[in-house]
Amino acid sequence: MAKTDSSLVYPLGGDSAGARMVSAKKGISESSLAEQAYHRVLDLILRGGLGVGAVLSRRKLAKQFHMSLVPVAQAIQRLEIEGLLESRPRAGTRVKVPNSAEVRARFELREALECQSARLCALRATFAERMELKRLAVNVDALFAKVAADGVDSDYRFAVNEYHVGLHMQIAECARSQLLKSEIEKSHALIFNWLCDTAFGRRALPPSFHQDLIAAIVDGKPPGPEETMRAHVNFGLESVQRALGPLNAVNWRVKRSSLAQTNRVE
Repeated sequence: MAKTDSSLVYPLGGDSAGARMVSAKKGISESSLAEQAYHRVLDLILRGGLGVGAVLSRRKLAKQFHMSLVPVAQAIQRLEIEGLLESRPRAGTRVKVPNSAEVRARFELREALECQSARLCALRATFAERMELKRLAVNVDALFAKVAADGVDSDYRFAVNEYHVGLHMQIAECARSQLLKSEIEKSHALIFNWLCDTAFGRRALPPSFHQDLIAAIVDGKPPGPEETMRAHVNFGLESVQRALGPLNAVNWRVKRSSLAQTNRVE
């Protein structure tokens, strides 16, 4: 297997799609406080600091971020609209625990967007882009194999997941459809997949999982771009639904007190 790229953090460059989706960058300091709070809460979720079902305290977050309650509340509202948080009267706000139907709907949305992305990439990617996708796929498979074997820390997992998002967004870039790429980003379809992996552990993947996907896209290997992407996206759907089942069964108010110790925002 080819040697893995040793530069993991933002491997596709500081302005890569994956980096833009999940991290506060240098330019964020010039944005609104609500934008800063949004990225910081999202970062906590994706790094595993706030797991699925973890309860958030607006006051604690405001204190941690050295902000007033207003921008934190705005950030939380935005994350609720995007489907990553949920709130209930007298129960508070927590990282969303989707039910089985919601999980399936998320997978179906990602399938629709990424199958089209794969189809257009197969038609429109240049030779150089195809070679780059192959290189990235080799690295992604090697990195996930290391995660499974070594039990690496959360920061390493975060970097690997970002690299993985970067590969899928590169497919979208090569599709030459800016609207499609934008919808993949806005839907948080890839972030939902990332969140599940952070919460329940990386599903065991075949050793050439991403290389096989890219071979189908750029070389036309059977069963073809769309069918291969469909199988790729839906891999592990049932295991995610099973893992979320117990969380959905727990009363939120009871869970809130029990999670206070394990998911406290310091």
